Amino acid sequence: MKILVLAWEFPPRIVGGIARHVAELYPELVKLGHEVHLITVEFGQAPSYEVVDGVKVHRVPVGYSHDFFHWVVNMNESMGRHGGKLILEDGPFDLIHAHDWLVGDAAIALKHTFKTPLIATIHATEYGRHNGIHTDTHRYISSKETHLAYNAWRVIVCTDYMRSEAARALGSPEAKVDVIYNGIRPEKKRRHPDFDFASFRRQFAEDAEKIVYYVGRMTHEKGVAVLLNAMPKVLWEMGGYAKLVVIGGGNTDHLKQQAWNLGIAHKTYFTGFMSEEDLNKFQTIANCAVFPSLYEPFGIVALESFAARVPVVVSDTGGFPEVVRHTKTGIVTWANNSESLAWGILEVLKNPGYAQWLIDNAYEDLERRFSWAKIAQQTEVVYKRVVQERSLVDW
Repeated sequence: MKILVLAWEFPPRIVGGIARHVAELYPELVKLGHEVHLITVEFGQAPSYEVVDGVKVHRVPVGYSHDFFHWVVNMNESMGRHGGKLILEDGPFDLIHAHDWLVGDAAIALKHTFKTPLIATIHATEYGRHNGIHTDTHRYISSKETHLAYNAWRVIVCTDYMRSEAARALGSPEAKVDVIYNGIRPEKKRRHPDFDFASFRRQFAEDAEKIVYYVGRMTHEKGVAVLLNAMPKVLWEMGGYAKLVVIGGGNTDHLKQQAWNLGIAHKTYFTGFMSEEDLNKFQTIANCAVFPSLYEPFGIVALESFAARVPVVVSDTGGFPEVVRHTKTGIVTWANNSESLAWGILEVLKNPGYAQWLIDNAYEDLERRFSWAKIAQQTEVVYKRVVQERSLVDW
């Protein structure tokens, strides 16, 4: 089967989770015998064409743009032009697979021009990110998402929660939507047995302090403010022997002010951006990972913590309760509830034997439910269904 994939990010260009998803999924589909061409955006010194793990990667230039939405229009024009040339010279293709609304215009144009069925993966919705549609920008993005889902032969989402959100926010019939989880390659979380554990740990906390951490974006939807509100209770119960480490770039001034107002500034460390290598080391010294999101379609961060063997506390929003099985592979707390979050963190910190049991269960779950090889097989089932249905249709 020959597949044309459109994605606005692909390593080394990493903006959010799509880059990782695309980079892990398609090499597994190549192993299953499919030919995959991926059109993405040029970035730095990355070549305009290369083969990465069997995937044929085409990076297209995007002309000068005066704002983000103009940039998206220019990107689609460039992707559409290159995709059309590719189909004419190297086609026909069996399928087009678009990842999120940003590449929707090019994907839809190619679908209609070459009568090739389109599959869309919707990684999140504007409705979900903002708990409704409130501005003209929200309306514009939501209309693009709806248009892409409408034009897709099948829609793929990452959780059952997202299936119902696609129905509610995008008007996609649930029968048209397939749920395929995201995955992770646990072996990518390299262990670092050869570094000075104690002195590295002392960069973040005193020897007696338990380390609680958050890693991710500093946006409202990630719920970092809820975590800060939970920490006074955690510190009280732990006799002061705990430390919160907040990892991630972006503006943290308001969060630092909140920590100061709560009287926990001395027990809170904002690291800013942390390299993957240092994060891998950091996760070997941490005692509890906390992801208190207000909106989370899936929660790949939970899988990364599973792989790093750190016990996980999450909120019950979105896809988290599907990914983290409460009291089996982690602790699930009430979203936007700092009391509940504090309880979950204390369950982990006060019961090291229980925390280790959660870690062991979670690591087993990675192979059972979140392996990319299995996810590729599930994706292939969707592909075969669409190709078979297309063969029965006059277009």
